[in-house]
Amino acid sequence: QVQLVESGGGLGQPGGSLRLSCAASGIIFSMYTMDWYRQAPGKQRELVAFITNGGTTTYADSVKGRFTISRDNAENTVYLEMNSLKPEDTAVYYCNAHTYGESYWGQGTQVTVSS
Repeated sequence: QVQLVESGGGLGQPGGSLRLSCAASGIIFSMYTMDWYRQAPGKQRELVAFITNGGTTTYADSVKGRFTISRDNAENTVYLEMNSLKPEDTAVYYCNAHTYGESYWGQGTQVTVSS
């Protein structure tokens, strides 16, 4: 049974930082590309960042230079370090694991950026 469990969301201050984690089980984690998506109220889900099984990272323009995605294959966990938070970063953040023909989603974690 595949499980992706996100944690670390909550209330962040504008200009502040939060760190999200996504712990995976039931998959050979090191073989999967790991993505972070987010969905704000009334908007479509959008890709925030991804990291390949080889460690290559890619970011949406809206978060480039502020967010960092990383992975720990020994811990089967992917992280999203979010700095210089803005109110427009408010969304439910989801992690996704995918490889050829397979894709799995976590349940999401709420991030709210407000003073």
